[in-house]
Amino acid sequence: MTTTISGLGGVPGVLRDDEVARTGQYLADLVGANGQIPWWPGGHTDPWNHVEVAMALTVTGHLDEARAAYDWLERTQLGDGSWFNYYRGPVVVDARLDTNVCAYVATGLYHYLAVTGDVDGAAARFAVVDGALDFVVRWQMEDGTLRWSLDATGRPEGYALLTGSSSAYHALVCGLALAERLGEDRPAWRDAAARLGHAIARHPGAFAPKNEFAMDWYYPVLAGALTGAAAEARIDEGWERHVMAGHGVRCVSTNDWVTAAETAECVIALDALGRTGAALDLFALTARHRREDGAYWTGLAYPDAVTFPDREVTSYTAAAVLLAADALTSSTGGADLFRHGRLSGPGEIAEPGCRP
Repeated sequence: MTTTISGLGGVPGVLRDDEVARTGQYLADLVGANGQIPWWPGGHTDPWNHVEVAMALTVTGHLDEARAAYDWLERTQLGDGSWFNYYRGPVVVDARLDTNVCAYVATGLYHYLAVTGDVDGAAARFAVVDGALDFVVRWQMEDGTLRWSLDATGRPEGYALLTGSSSAYHALVCGLALAERLGEDRPAWRDAAARLGHAIARHPGAFAPKNEFAMDWYYPVLAGALTGAAAEARIDEGWERHVMAGHGVRCVSTNDWVTAAETAECVIALDALGRTGAALDLFALTARHRREDGAYWTGLAYPDAVTFPDREVTSYTAAAVLLAADALTSSTGGADLFRHGRLSGPGEIAEPGCRP
């Protein structure tokens, strides 16, 4: 099936159309002949960020490369529906199985369908999502939280992470939307999402404490597990701690190290809440990370604005910036993927004896 899209445009005053195209081409050039996408040329690949880049390729019109990326996931998916954490070429360099990493393909493929309208392409790859989300829900715990991983020996970790659980929650919601569009029904995913969403919204103490990380601050909002007044309050409460005025979002609140990916993701969270002005102001700060070739420095450490890690560029950083640009400009059918109310939520299911 031939698919066409309305291409992603620039963000006035921040990112020109030709700069968007250059970044899209930079990412397309990273895609290997087998569809694998590394962090940088010759670097390692992890399935979550691989999907993030596939989403950016989709909105910039590099559909052949995006489809190749999903085909790589299909070929490398393990029998239980999972993927290993890190690959370098065909070699597994980290054999951990991360539930959130495995879930994200559902977000990516629903996004692909939303942008392209390619029902046949989505249907052809739905089995990948089926296996991945079945793997994920298998590791949900009695309190509704999600074990974050199995180590290289197959031993399940005994705790949950808020960022990963939030991202997995959104992936389950995307999986349900994809299934519905394809005429499928997955009640186990719906129940798992409802239980997980309840845990995120009502039981923050059930997750391992990682409060210093910016992602733990904004991801429950970005993923739609927190909405309305609760989401507004969370963003307001953490703003001064996590946002370095005039520079962007600190990766970790204890250091003046600003990362473009976290900044761009926070932009998407603000857009989800309808805080367009604040989102635009924050997005403008990603321009400091931009290189002439369309890549983005991973992070800048202040007060001297030195690159950290030293001269590191990452494909997922460029991808996050492009997805934030799409959210701000509503250029494609996937621009509102994270906006609250865009997808039908599964509601909440409290565990027996729940005491919020």
